[in-house]
Amino acid sequence: MDLIIVLLFSLPDFIGAFHPLLVHLPVGILLLAAFFQILAQRDKFQSLSSAVSIALLIGMLSAVGSCISGYFLSGSGDYDEALLFKHQWFGIALALISVAAWLSDRYKVQNRMLPWLMITLIFITGHFGGSITHGSGYLTKAFSSSPELTEYERKPIPDVQDAKAYQDIIKPILMAKCYKCHGPEKQKGKLRLDIPDLILKGGKGGQVIKAGNTDDSELIKRILLSKDNEDHMPPVEQPQLTKSELELIHWWVGTGADFDKKVNALVQNDKIKPVLLALESADLKEEIKLSDIPDGEVAAADPKIINELLNRGVALTPVAKNSNYLSANFVAVDALSPQDFKLLEQLKKQLVWLKLGDSDIGDKDLEVVSRLEMLTRLSLERTAITDNGIGVLKNLSHLQYLNLLGTKVSAVGLMKLKGLNKLSQLYLYKTAVSNADFAQLKKIFPKVTIDTGGYKLQFLESDTTELTTARLK
Repeated sequence: MDLIIVLLFSLPDFIGAFHPLLVHLPVGILLLAAFFQILAQRDKFQSLSSAVSIALLIGMLSAVGSCISGYFLSGSGDYDEALLFKHQWFGIALALISVAAWLSDRYKVQNRMLPWLMITLIFITGHFGGSITHGSGYLTKAFSSSPELTEYERKPIPDVQDAKAYQDIIKPILMAKCYKCHGPEKQKGKLRLDIPDLILKGGKGGQVIKAGNTDDSELIKRILLSKDNEDHMPPVEQPQLTKSELELIHWWVGTGADFDKKVNALVQNDKIKPVLLALESADLKEEIKLSDIPDGEVAAADPKIINELLNRGVALTPVAKNSNYLSANFVAVDALSPQDFKLLEQLKKQLVWLKLGDSDIGDKDLEVVSRLEMLTRLSLERTAITDNGIGVLKNLSHLQYLNLLGTKVSAVGLMKLKGLNKLSQLYLYKTAVSNADFAQLKKIFPKVTIDTGGYKLQFLESDTTELTTARLK
């Protein structure tokens, strides 16, 4: 008895699942029947009349079947109600007109308007069906620059600590990976993830986020399910969340799922810090390609030195597979020590990328950094360095990328670096460089792209003192 009850309750969903299969039959067959009927009105196409009857019969039956299965499918609550209402009633109208057309043909009642009416209803009903499935802007999607209608491309965040956690970090992830099924146009399980209040409300199964409780948050549970599980989200045929995106959502929910707070107001453990740091423009997207590996080969670094740095919490990794050139990131190191710099100096032949952002490095420590002769990238964002120490970096002849975001360095200090001929990217957001200084910096660094936070200033040799700005992409 229980099995029969379960089957009865499941029957509507089973019938509804046939709608996508059935709906294409009336589209093709009724269109063909209508065109044959129109052509058969001319003497030279009279032979098509025999094909019209059978086409109208099959088309009519499939249209009625589509309406029935579509009605059961609409009960899932997964679709925009306004679009669904229009699609439903135009579909019913099409089914009724197809019945009228079949009866008219069967009893030889001539009506020249019926085939044209069928064609019109097919296109209107199909349009609303396409809007439900692919979004109301599906026809113009290829020509639209709106982030709601095109694949979302995350923009670099100049200062991730000053960014809003939801608006600048979490929302772009949801937009790219969740909106297709849980956005403005479609709400599977009656869940919308594009509006904060609706995110907190949840879907027909209840809340999907429990602030501060990642273990009981259904959203995270679904993401963590294996891909062969039918409840896994996003569906396997859709783009999946990356490990970093999952860690960011997990961190945001775990810290309270706040929609207004900035990143620097939320607790950050050592695991999430490098993930957040990677969202900054330097690590996420570089508009000028930097040399990943120097041309020459180099001997492997001393394993003892590497182990000492690793034990200190330094993220020390090869910059490429089978390469002895190294990248060092001090994001997880609480406080720098003189021993750290001594170890780094012993890697001066192998070290090409160095990240010291958010550390307690000072001007006196830059003397050692300046002896790391192979550096091509140097990150010093949000540190205490000033014009007094920056000048020693002029010895880094291979340096291509320099991040000084959030420091007290001014144009006076930067002028000391005019001998860095390979420098191609310079990040100066929230520094002591004033707008009036850029004309002078342009002359000193004619080939450098200067990022000032949200804008870039690209200077060419042919430029005059007039500055041009463009949005970062």
